[in-house]
Amino acid sequence: MTAHARHPGRGDETAPEPRQHERLGPYRLLQRLGEGGMGVVHLALDPAGRAVAVKVLRPHIAYDPEARSRLEREVETLTRVRDERVAAVIDADIFGDRPYLVTRYVPGPSLDEVVREHGPLPGADLHRLARGLVDALEAIHAVGVVHRDLKPGNVLLEDGEPVLIDFGIAHVADDVRLTSVGLVMGTPGYLSPEVVAGGAVTEATDWWGWAATLTYAASARPPFGRGPMDVVLDRVRRGESDLTGVDPRLRPLLEAALSPDPRWRPPVAEVVRALGAYAAGRPATVALPAGSATAAYDGWSRGAELGVEAGGGSGAGWATQTSALPASEPPWVAAGQWPAPERRRSAGEEEGSEEGFDEGFDEGFDEVRGGGETVERDPRIGRPMRTGTLVAAAAVLAAAAMSWPGIVVLAVGLWGWVARFSDRTVSALVVRRFERGRRRSDVPRAVAASPWHLLVSGVRAVVALALPALVAVAGVVCAALALGAAGSATSGTSVSPRQLVGPALAAGFLVGALVAWWGPGGASLRRGSRSVARTLVPAGAVTQVVVAALLVGVTVLAVLALLHPGQVSWAPWSGDPLSGLLPT
Repeated sequence: MTAHARHPGRGDETAPEPRQHERLGPYRLLQRLGEGGMGVVHLALDPAGRAVAVKVLRPHIAYDPEARSRLEREVETLTRVRDERVAAVIDADIFGDRPYLVTRYVPGPSLDEVVREHGPLPGADLHRLARGLVDALEAIHAVGVVHRDLKPGNVLLEDGEPVLIDFGIAHVADDVRLTSVGLVMGTPGYLSPEVVAGGAVTEATDWWGWAATLTYAASARPPFGRGPMDVVLDRVRRGESDLTGVDPRLRPLLEAALSPDPRWRPPVAEVVRALGAYAAGRPATVALPAGSATAAYDGWSRGAELGVEAGGGSGAGWATQTSALPASEPPWVAAGQWPAPERRRSAGEEEGSEEGFDEGFDEGFDEVRGGGETVERDPRIGRPMRTGTLVAAAAVLAAAAMSWPGIVVLAVGLWGWVARFSDRTVSALVVRRFERGRRRSDVPRAVAASPWHLLVSGVRAVVALALPALVAVAGVVCAALALGAAGSATSGTSVSPRQLVGPALAAGFLVGALVAWWGPGGASLRRGSRSVARTLVPAGAVTQVVVAALLVGVTVLAVLALLHPGQVSWAPWSGDPLSGLLPT
């Protein structure tokens, strides 16, 4: 393995991309095969004239000291892998001007290309794919390596047999120094729920990616859909798989294999045997003696296919919808095959009702990054959404609008400005780190860009208020007229809409707020609002006290407005903007 002693300087980061027919070390590049988040892959010839694949690493990967050291350790480990199902690393120059990795060249299309062109794999090919990938994963796991980016694009089919490629972000299983808090390297939709939730990268990460890849091959659809990165990650975390296009006979098996809780996933050997049975035209289950772990899974799977609740021989009941995890132990745990880990809380048991994921990035970023390359986790993912706190604050503003609508409009505009500024600043930092990796200059650059972000956010806040303001005014007029008509009908005397303008203002504010929150430009407002709420109101007892105080404020403001109907202060406006819209 080639290894230069020197480390490149900063000036090397601008080294030009190699061209076709150029030499890179002892290798002559022939043509560009593709590119990804880690580098550009070329077909090349080695000194003996044999075809190899050369990946030229991107500067932000190769010239980061930690990444460089990690890649050096991984290359040393991966050179020990010798299996026909793995395009293992055979050479590398990590410290040259243009660092590269060399792997065996596999003359075959990728799995995603085959599925896009020909549709889902038939049963026999699906079983063949599953067995081949099991061999590949067992080979790399045997030397202590976790691939951690198993996906259809990283599986090539050579004469129908799968070959695992691209170890650019492989992880040495026993190297604890490679764990970085808040960092997720991998592909959304094929990254296991444990890693999305911040857990350790283990062999289970690859086996979950294996199940997701099989699901794609069986359906020709990404198992967790497409879209913004953190939306896809949220679906993974919650186990909301999309199995449209999967044969109904396979659906229960694959749905269980994609469970967000590792305890509810059937063993890998179980899945392979079931796929073999399916390929042979038999039910996708394995019949074992009653009381065994597999028999329990067999009973659940048959029941799920029939749409009825079923229990296995172990006595563990299974719900027909695996997205709602059953309360009992999984069949193989109940049967005593595996020790039961500490039970994880279900979605309804999580601390705080607001736990969840923020929405995705702005559309431009989503379109480029949502589908697939190596990504760095947005620090806002997985943080509390603070829905209760924000709803309580909105209720206070609605109550205040009954008496001081002008001040409320100013407060809403200021909040929108601050929220969008927060979102724009954080998103710009995440995008920068995604494209170039972490650098010491990140924070100084963010501070220097703050005036520009502040200006742009202010303009967007003003523009974004236009539609909600129009809807709010229409809502006030409609609510005042409706309340006036209802009051006249109830009392038998004429009730002027002006007398009920306070409640109408509250109703109009709420309608306008909904449009601002979910309408055009609302994603930035939602993300920023949640970030600001998390900063201003710490989680725990402080949140409870603040929400209680806000609810008291709502009550006080509403009572004051109802005790003095029609008395509205339009300050800082000099006149009544509704004077020409509501009859006196």
